[in-house]
Amino acid sequence: MFLRLANEHRQFVQDLVMNLKALAVVLERHGYPASCYTCGDQMNSASFMVSLGDNHLIRFLVSDYGITWTEMRDDRELMKLEGAEAINQLEELATLVKQSLQKSRDTEYSSLTGKRLLQKSSGRAKTQA
Repeated sequence: MFLRLANEHRQFVQDLVMNLKALAVVLERHGYPASCYTCGDQMNSASFMVSLGDNHLIRFLVSDYGITWTEMRDDRELMKLEGAEAINQLEELATLVKQSLQKSRDTEYSSLTGKRLLQKSSGRAKTQA
């Protein structure tokens, strides 16, 4: 039983590390300085950091020994969470990123659609005049 739990925990940590790496890539692509460092090829630990601007930094550490979320502003610790609470906070960050990306896509689509409609209507006005 304990071996099974140990293996499940290792798999959970590896999954979490893979998701942290992906989140860092997405954040970097959208202009947020982010990084995710791992030790070795086994992906049994990671250090994830992202700067949200205005000296606002989030650090998420995961290893076989535990999981920690630390939020800092102006080099002062605002919040430190561990375990499930830390993962919940990470989920909130991921949700905010998804919402932000969706809004930017919607805005981009709306502005492109608006430009196309404007181009079509201005073209008709010229030919009708």
